[in-house]
Amino acid sequence: MPPGRTRPRGQTSAQYPDAMSDPASRADQPAENVRLRPGLEDLPAYVAGKPAADDGIHRYKVSSNESHLPPIPAVRDAAVAAMESSHRYPDAAAQELRAALGEKHGVEPAQIALSTGSVAVSGDLVRAVVGEGDEVVFPWRSFEAYPILVGSHGGTAVPVPLTATGEHDLAAMAAAITERTRLVLLCTPNNPTGPSLSTEQVEEFLAAVPEHVVVAIDEAYREFHDPATVLGTAGIFRRHGNVVLLRTFSKLQGLAGLRIGYAVAHPRLARALGQVTVPFGASAPAQAAALASLAPAAAEELARRAEQIRAERSRVLAALAAQDWDLPASQGNFVYFPLGERSAEFAEFADARGLVLRAYGSDGVRATIAETEANDRLLAIAQEWRAR
Repeated sequence: MPPGRTRPRGQTSAQYPDAMSDPASRADQPAENVRLRPGLEDLPAYVAGKPAADDGIHRYKVSSNESHLPPIPAVRDAAVAAMESSHRYPDAAAQELRAALGEKHGVEPAQIALSTGSVAVSGDLVRAVVGEGDEVVFPWRSFEAYPILVGSHGGTAVPVPLTATGEHDLAAMAAAITERTRLVLLCTPNNPTGPSLSTEQVEEFLAAVPEHVVVAIDEAYREFHDPATVLGTAGIFRRHGNVVLLRTFSKLQGLAGLRIGYAVAHPRLARALGQVTVPFGASAPAQAAALASLAPAAAEELARRAEQIRAERSRVLAALAAQDWDLPASQGNFVYFPLGERSAEFAEFADARGLVLRAYGSDGVRATIAETEANDRLLAIAQEWRAR
């Protein structure tokens, strides 16, 4: 029986069945005449990484850019300990975590906006700055959620095609900005293709963007970038009042299942993000785990893990190049095969051989850099595909 409903006096459960458990009632649903928001029928659905099939074949799932390593023990223990108070609401202000992140980024704690992953923070950003019909410019193909977030909040998506090498076409993105543009999204390293932006490229781009247009730099995969050439976002942020940084604990930190990410914003925008976010979005276990991952010992272990991923990525890319694959230069924890119309075919080919990949329509296929055995299987499958 639905919550809050009471059974009429004298009526038994047999006479008043639960609609969720009675097959007959499920087959005879009332007509729905509710009015849904216009445009939802045109909104793309988010497609998550395909899970491994349970058909007796041992498969490696490398379709979601998840960490193949579990959380660091101290981080896991912090999350478990936080469950002791799960009957209470979490700290809505996340004061301790925001203070630690503020110190990490050299900003006031009030400039940190938290939510359930950087994708949720991106949604808050759209709600805070984009009105009905306002435009949001972003590269495409890029993060799958961008057009969904924009369209679901009434904005107009302005996707700008990537270059032939899978990079942002910053000149075309600057040219796409109009009087209706309120937000520009940059994804570096770009998911799913992998190339990254340099400090010089971003500075040149920002010089062409009106100061009232917010530019979000999504760095979900920053930790996997070569440290010698990683984007200097700290300086960029200090120099530009319209820049906001997006980060996540889902990837290197291995907290994808706990859902926590954040933005580093200038004060006015940070306040706006706080106004539109879902209250208590960052759970107590997520806050505890994120805070524990910032501790010196955990940070050192995460740095070692990042180096291992970079080394494996270099090995995989070199081996694929030796097989005559011409792939984008990835700085993420993944590699991308620009296979066009054969993308689904390649993904099915790999699945039958024990590797679950992420196909992107008629654009390409992404493979996460995971454990050595999974990476070796990717190389074997790629070689077999080339030899057909």
